[in-house]
Amino acid sequence: MTIELPEAMRAVRFHAEDRSLSLETVPVPRPGPGEVVVKVAACGICHSDLSQFDGHIPARFPAITPGHEASGTVAAVGEAVRHWNVGDRVVVAAGRACGNCQSCRLGGSIDDCEALEIMAFSYDGAWAEYVVTPAVSLIPVPDGVPMEQAAVLADAVSTPYGALETANLKMAESVGVWGLGGIGTHLVQLARVAGASPIIGLDPVAGVRERALKLGADFALDPLAEDTHDRIMEITGGRGLRAAFDCVGRTSTVAQANAAIGARGRVLLVGISGEPIELGREGTFLGRRHTVTGHLGYKMKHLAELVELVSRGRLDLTASVSAVLPLEEFAEGIRRLREHDGYPIRVLLRP
Repeated sequence: MTIELPEAMRAVRFHAEDRSLSLETVPVPRPGPGEVVVKVAACGICHSDLSQFDGHIPARFPAITPGHEASGTVAAVGEAVRHWNVGDRVVVAAGRACGNCQSCRLGGSIDDCEALEIMAFSYDGAWAEYVVTPAVSLIPVPDGVPMEQAAVLADAVSTPYGALETANLKMAESVGVWGLGGIGTHLVQLARVAGASPIIGLDPVAGVRERALKLGADFALDPLAEDTHDRIMEITGGRGLRAAFDCVGRTSTVAQANAAIGARGRVLLVGISGEPIELGREGTFLGRRHTVTGHLGYKMKHLAELVELVSRGRLDLTASVSAVLPLEEFAEGIRRLREHDGYPIRVLLRP
């Protein structure tokens, strides 16, 4: 099915040569076979966006549209797309299969792809009025779920949700979460839904720690305090954590998380930075059977399950939407995230 799309739209464009951002008028994308054009309702501003702007994640193209946490309504569908109709409310997964790796060549799904292409890094994102995406990268959103909350699901919630599966988290296992921004705050909420106990949030900002206590943490500690390790051991009865999630990615936080886990404990690396990883003495690491695992992204089923949890009221994301700004105020949204103005969980842009 096709409809009359406008010829032009507004979009924020990142130019790699001088690392500049500008609001520009660009052509509205058209759907190819198996693709869908979505009219964007909201799109989040993520720290990984800033990582590309700052050069920590190398830019792959001279210019690209940022934004990989989007929701909206189907505006047009391409040839051979039969399960989506114009007007359907959807959340857009932040990636697409590469089509070239061995798994893709053997007929694997988007979840099997070995070289997943990430929206806003490998192809144009959703800081725009419209975005084009494979039809298989969409999940339906019920009428009762606000589109702003649906957008947050596409990374800030789904990535930590996937991290819980990567960690093979079990009921009543103790959990520590380093960094209580967008990813870490949702990890605390999801760990509580999953039955973890106790849940310890760690962040140097007092107000952020207080927020974590309201959203599901049993304890909230300052990682810079001299007695933090002792407090973790006290809370866990001397056993240490079963799972530690580092949502910061700094050398110091990874080391602290690794020191806080008990025998056969797991460290999950979820935060992204350019800093090296240091795990201490090899003998201690091996003797205590520690596991360190990197985690990135999520599966399509994770996104569908999260929509279910939100729609049933099992997961409350009301506090997750810190602000919704018009697209032309993208610079203000970036400033709030960079400067931690109000310690936002997610600032969204609305085209």
